[in-house]
Amino acid sequence: MDTDTDTSTRPDADLDSSADTATHAPDAPDAPDAPDVIVIGGGTGGYSTALRAAALGLTVVLAERDKVGGTCLHRGCIPSKAMLHAAELVDGMAEARERWGIKAHLDSVDWPALTATRDEIVSRNHKGVEGHLAHAGVQVVRSGARLTGPRTVRTDDGREFTARRGIVLATGSRPRLLPGLEPDGRRIVTSDDALFAPGLPGSVLVLGGGAIGVEYASFHRSMGAEVVLVEAADRLVPLEDADVSRHLARGLKKRGIDVQTGARLEGCRVTAGGVVATVRTARGELREIAAERLLVAVGRVPVTDGLDLAAAGLATDGRGFVPPADWSRLETAVPGIHVVGDLLPPPSLGLAHASFAEGLLVAETLAGVPSAPVDYAAVPRVTYSAPQTASVGLTEAEARGRSYEVVVNSMPLTAVAKGMVHGQGGSVKVVAERGGRVLGVHLVGPHVSEMIAESQLIVGWDAEPADVARHIHAHPTLSEAVGEAFLSLAGRGLHQQ
Repeated sequence: MDTDTDTSTRPDADLDSSADTATHAPDAPDAPDAPDVIVIGGGTGGYSTALRAAALGLTVVLAERDKVGGTCLHRGCIPSKAMLHAAELVDGMAEARERWGIKAHLDSVDWPALTATRDEIVSRNHKGVEGHLAHAGVQVVRSGARLTGPRTVRTDDGREFTARRGIVLATGSRPRLLPGLEPDGRRIVTSDDALFAPGLPGSVLVLGGGAIGVEYASFHRSMGAEVVLVEAADRLVPLEDADVSRHLARGLKKRGIDVQTGARLEGCRVTAGGVVATVRTARGELREIAAERLLVAVGRVPVTDGLDLAAAGLATDGRGFVPPADWSRLETAVPGIHVVGDLLPPPSLGLAHASFAEGLLVAETLAGVPSAPVDYAAVPRVTYSAPQTASVGLTEAEARGRSYEVVVNSMPLTAVAKGMVHGQGGSVKVVAERGGRVLGVHLVGPHVSEMIAESQLIVGWDAEPADVARHIHAHPTLSEAVGEAFLSLAGRGLHQQ
């Protein structure tokens, strides 16, 4: 599931830039066959940089020690969403039987067949990325790489390259581990290997209630497992709006997931049948939880091992990130070295689609093409659980914390006809500046991941509620609830009293 990094610092405008004072390095001296750009890491941020740079006429070397596509394609976004689609089909059978009188029953789950379909989807995407890189003329070096200077790189297979224009660091992240919890790929697993652990467990303890943990809890519950979800914060997806957290927790509990917020793992022992964990609940009580599998989903950490940052005059910050000196160019304190993806600290979001935007920005910067900085406040955030959550912009608490005079409107999805058809609850929440622009939109419910694009444009283009209210939403659709929420804020409400 998608990367779950700290997004607690979000701007509501473009980031301040040191571009006016920064001195950018001139092109490196010519060397035989020297590429214009060297990209270390072939995940979403790395390969998007390479593709865009090549499209702009630059020569590119991309070094990747594993497979191009990175965590998102091979262990995260794509395989997890494939599995969640299968889970949605299982949930649909239950709804058909229990709500619509359609006597459908699930006989069994053919795990090898299910995973074969998932793997085929991943393989097709992987071949597609490789094909795009080959067509673009990107030289892919299947090796790790390290810095040997501000413009020079040595790959693990002994090749040396000098970049004429710049180097891009895109080495991604890995799951955060907890002391005493050593993953074995079977009884204790991380988000990177949970999908590939053998078979479907009958019970799962998920540690971490961010997007990754919630998605895995939702998947396993759909597949029939007993699930306990433990989150140390006082609510799930704690970086999202509080009302979204409340609706999400309610929906998960309704599905039979044991949600424990404000709870902490005190200890864990491996048994022949799985694990037994000791959890201190929000009330301070100690509770023993036995499960066939413990899934650790407490976030991710940047991967800089082996990069030899010091050789180029760079260092990580206290959290392991490689911070840019100039956010408008994503350029580090060493001119000519840029960073994209999970190596970036907040306000970068650690999300694949944010990495695409960062790759485009850096490639265009290196090519000398004008490019707008990434507006992280307008990047959508989605949790693909059942129910789903999707949001963009500031939460109500963030807006009030920045001294905005805020107006808020919430519209239940069941207040529109299509929401009643789905029968899964949910809501639309709009946060706006009184007399001004929309600051944030927060959705929870069925299929809201497919509804957030409109709100992304609303927030990104600084629209006011009246601007949105002028546009007609199709009836009957779930998105009609978005339109109704803005109609009410604009003083033109129809179905919302």
